Parts: sequence; structure tokens; C-alpha cells
Amino acid sequence: MSRVGTVVRGIRTGVIKEGDNLVDITVDSVIEASKEENFELNDKDIVAITEAVVGISSGNYVTVDEIAEDTKKKFEGNHIGIVYPILSRNRFAVLLSAFARAMDKITMVLSYPSDEVGNDILDKERLREKNIPLSNYVMTEEDYIKDFGDFKHIFTGVNMVEFYRDLAKKENCEIEFVFSNNPEVIVNYTDEVLCADIHTRNETKKLIKDKGAKTVIGLDDIMTESVNGSGFNKEYGLLGSNRATEEKVKLFPTNCEELVNNIQNKFKELTGKTIEVMVYGDGAFKDPVGKIWELADPVVSPGFTSGLKGSPNELKLKYLSDNKFKDLKGEELNEAIKKEIIEKNKDLKGTIETQGTTPRRYTDLIGSLCDLTSGSGDKGTPVVLVQNYFKNYAD
Repeated sequence: MSRVGTVVRGIRTGVIKEGDNLVDITVDSVIEASKEENFELNDKDIVAITEAVVGISSGNYVTVDEIAEDTKKKFEGNHIGIVYPILSRNRFAVLLSAFARAMDKITMVLSYPSDEVGNDILDKERLREKNIPLSNYVMTEEDYIKDFGDFKHIFTGVNMVEFYRDLAKKENCEIEFVFSNNPEVIVNYTDEVLCADIHTRNETKKLIKDKGAKTVIGLDDIMTESVNGSGFNKEYGLLGSNRATEEKVKLFPTNCEELVNNIQNKFKELTGKTIEVMVYGDGAFKDPVGKIWELADPVVSPGFTSGLKGSPNELKLKYLSDNKFKDLKGEELNEAIKKEIIEKNKDLKGTIETQGTTPRRYTDLIGSLCDLTSGSGDKGTPVVLVQNYFKNYAD
């Protein structure tokens, strides 16, 4: 029996800039790492590249002015409602500057006690003490300031209401805040609405349209085409964008299928091995302290090779040991479980032997693994190599 299961390595590439050949950089960096650490590449190894360097190398950027121009085209008036933006200096702040530059007034509806991905906007204990309901209720800006105005985020130490207000003021745009978990309240303030939520956007759009709003679009409807030669994302628009500078954001990458297939082909050419390749963004895991759900991107993986389609089809070893083979132990138990794995059905969904295995999609599972490995700071490993992922106890 091999004593080594899944192995994950962060691969350093050097700093990647716009125009760099990401195919060559990725393949060469992994091969050099294998020589340096004396390991071999194998069929079904996985190479994952963070979406950040994919967007950077392709130059998929847009400026605040370009976003503002596209925003003006999408709305008739100068007063829009922005519903459920996430509370993020990295993800939404630059976008707000663009929307404020395009408009004379913004009414912003914020959910409470947290945004869509778990960032708190107020003290939850104080909310309970004051018996403020979570539905069918509208908290005014004055009420928020009086009861929660001193609140600061547990990690950043920033009050995001104040932060967003200051950004709008810098653009000479009037802004008012409304706090409600019923997004359709926005129609009481304006009939032109930008839904800024990510994973709940389609439901939010429908609720607001059904309430009679004239114009309802999402972040995925802005910058879907180039403005004056800018970058764009036809499928996701501004969803998944990140701050690049105070006046520019990097969009979620496009054409990822072509990239991953080209990388796979080059690995095959140079090593003879069929390496699976994917692009990954946020890993879809939840922080147990801050309660933040790490998925501000519209999907975990915007592109991957065909061998990464599907979900695991696995047996729960603990269940087999405690039940079907409860009277076995030692090598007899090991061999019985190996045989069970080898002879398992191709589709185990719903069977008792799989309870607790949580068969999420491969790309979501691997994306979480890679996101935690590469980190978001100064590790300098935008490429991650995963080996033995598809091997099991019986291999």
C-alpha cells in the first residue's frame, strides 16, 4: 500500500504582468519545480492557476470612467438604487466610485446583520437586544447610526457604511442608506435599480421587477462589451472583479477553456503525461470566526479540462468498518474494504455507504484546496500542483 495520499504543492512562478505568456510560465514553472524537488509528474495530476494572474496576463481591465460610461447607458435617469452590494474594499469600493461618478444620487439597500458572503454590518447581539426583526422591516439610516453607528468589522476595523458614504461624496454624488432584508423596498425610492448581489442576483432581480421597477439590471449586465477599447466579460460583466488601482479593476477572466486546453497540450508535448488543468477563484469555504463565506466570485472555476467534470463517487470507509465489516480487523479488514472499493457501483448517489462523503463538484472541491494553498497575500504561488487526488485506498 502506498502511504501517501493527496499531495499539494504551491508553485512559484515569479511576478506575472500583462502580456506574459501564461501557458509557458505555468508549464515551465511546474516542470522546474519537479526537477528542484525531485518528483515526477503523472497522468491525472492537476495543475490549477489562480484567476487573478489569468486576468492580469490577458490585460482584462476596465477603468472607473469606462464603468461610469457603461452605467449611464444602462439607466435613463440620474438616481439609481443599488441593492445588496457586498461589504468589500477590494470587490465593490472601486465599482461604487464608478456608479457614483455616473449618477447624481444613489439609494443603497443593505441586508443585515450581514451581507451575502457573511460580512457583518452591525452588532448581532445588540440587534437581538433591541428586538429588531429580520424580515418585513426597514431600518432607516438614522436608526442605524443611532443604534449601530460605532460598529466596525471584526477583521478590517472599518465601518463600511461610513466608507461607502465617503466614496460617494468624493464623486459629488448624494447617497442614502436603507437597511432591509426585503430587496423590493427599493421601489419606494427609485424605479431604476442595480442588483449588486452575486449568487442570489436572479431571485433579487425578479422580486424587484415584480414590484414594478422600470429598469432592473445586475453587475453581470455592466461591462459585457468593450467600452472605448476596454476589457470586458461577456458572461459575468463586473461580477468577480477586483481592485487593481483606485481608478481601475481587473475583471473575472474570459477564454479560460482555451487557456487550460493549451496548457494541457503543452504538458502532453513536453512530458507525455495527461495533466488536468483548471482556473480557480474563491474557494467557497466559510471562516469559522468571522463567518465569512469565501465566494465573492460568480463561480469557483471559470474554466477546466474535461477530466475535471463531475463529482466524487466514494464510499465512507468509517461506515464500512463500523457496519458491514465490524467483525473484521487487521489485514483481513483492509483487504475487504479494498475489494468493496474496487467493486463499487459507478453511481452510489443516495446509498447508505456514501453518507457523509458530500459529493460536491470536483472543481469546487479542488478550487477550495488550491485557494487555501495559494493564499491571497505574499506567498507568490499562483499555480498549484495537486497529485494523487483521484487515487483511493484500493489503488
